[in-house]
Amino acid sequence: MNKYSKEFKEEALNLSDEIGVKKAASQLGLQYYTLAEWRKNRKAVTKLPDPATNAEQRARIRELERENNELRQANEILKDALGFFAKDRKK
Repeated sequence: MNKYSKEFKEEALNLSDEIGVKKAASQLGLQYYTLAEWRKNRKAVTKLPDPATNAEQRARIRELERENNELRQANEILKDALGFFAKDRKK
């Protein structure tokens, strides 16, 4: 079993993105399944949520929910005002 450096793996992955897994593996002298496994592992790692980003997203969601509630209240006030002025106009 060969041990490849992180830099080599990254370059191999970049090459496989450009020309395909089969061609990249052939050019680099790697087994197809080795490079395919590296790609699969890269996708699994990139899917993990960043805790800092997650906290920022929760804070942003709270802020947007607060703003949404304020806008709903403002809409209700405007609807009431519209009804009030509509009654006054009918007289």
